[in-house]
Amino acid sequence: MLELTKKEIERQDFVDNLIFHLINEINPKPVEIDWNIEMISEIRDSISIWIVDYLELCSEYEFYPFIEEI
Repeated sequence: MLELTKKEIERQDFVDNLIFHLINEINPKPVEIDWNIEMISEIRDSISIWIVDYLELCSEYEFYPFIEEI
């Protein structure tokens, strides 16, 4: 069974945590938004389109490592 490396998991955590932090930082209300991976992943997908597809700065895998399902 394929597994992500520690470095790849750290990259995923870094991206997801940064998005979560951004969501809370730009929230104009003084209440913290709860962790919601569905919301985070939708934002992550939008960012990925810009970084990977439009700007061509890295591959999708470099941006957010994953195991491709066969």
